[in-house]
Amino acid sequence: MLVHPQFNPVALALGPVQIHWYGLTYLAAFMMFLVLAGRRVRLPQFASVGWTKRDIEDLLFYGVLGVVLGGRLGYALFYKPGDYLANPVEILMVWRGGMSFHGGLLGVVVAMALYARSRQRSFLEVMDVVAPCVPTGYAAGRVGNFINGELWGRAADPSLPWAMVFPQSGDRLPRHPSQVYQFLLEGMLLFVLLWWYAQKPRARGQVAALYVLGYGIGRFITEYFREPDVFLGYLSLGLSMGQWLCVPMILAGAGLWWWFGKHNPTYQPA
Repeated sequence: MLVHPQFNPVALALGPVQIHWYGLTYLAAFMMFLVLAGRRVRLPQFASVGWTKRDIEDLLFYGVLGVVLGGRLGYALFYKPGDYLANPVEILMVWRGGMSFHGGLLGVVVAMALYARSRQRSFLEVMDVVAPCVPTGYAAGRVGNFINGELWGRAADPSLPWAMVFPQSGDRLPRHPSQVYQFLLEGMLLFVLLWWYAQKPRARGQVAALYVLGYGIGRFITEYFREPDVFLGYLSLGLSMGQWLCVPMILAGAGLWWWFGKHNPTYQPA
C-alpha cells in the first residue's frame, strides 16, 4: 500500500515570493495551449480562412478569463449556493479555493462566443479550433491536485497495488489515486482521441461536440473512484454532483455531434 509523498506545495521561494506547483501547472497548461492551438490553425482548413498566431494569443486571454470567472461562479452556484448567496463577497475570495470544471467550461463557452463575435468568426469554428487543445490543460491541473494531495479517491481494496493513503483525508484508509485516473482518462486519453479525430476536416462543430461527449463520459466514469465532496455526499441514484453535471454533457454532446454531421458543411482545405 502506497502513501502519498506529501510534496511541498511551494516549488520555489524567493524571499517573500512563493511559487506554488499548482500555479506552475496552470502555466504549463497555458503554454501547451499556445503550442497545440498554433499547430491547429496551421491545418489547411483553418489557415485558408486567415487564422494566425496572434489569434491564438487572443484566444488564450479570453479563455483564461472564462476559466477563472466561470469556474468560480460555477462552484458557488453548483456546490455551495446557500453559503455564497448569504455571503456573496466570498465569491471574489478565489485564494480560499473552490473551482468547478463545469462552471469553467460554461465560462469558456461564453468567452469564445464573445471572441467569435468580436472577430466576426463562426462560434463553432472557434470551438473546433480550441477543443482538442483543452484536455492537456486539464491533465496538468490534475497533476497539481495530486501534488497537493487533494481531491483524493474513494476507499479502495488494500490489495490494489496502487492504492494510496492520503494523510490529508484524516484517516489511514487506502484510496484510489483518482487524480491519476482523471489525468489519464479525461486528460491524456481524451487528448489523443480528439487530436486524431480533428486532423481531418469534419463537419463544423463536430470536433467541439465530441469533446463535450468524451469529457462527459470520462468524468462520469472517474467519479466512481473519486470521493464526493463531504458537504454534498451522494445525490439521487447514488451519483455524485460531478456525475449529474456530466449527464447533460453526454446527452448534448452526442446529440450535437449527430446533428452537426447531418446539417453542417465539412471544412474545406485550401
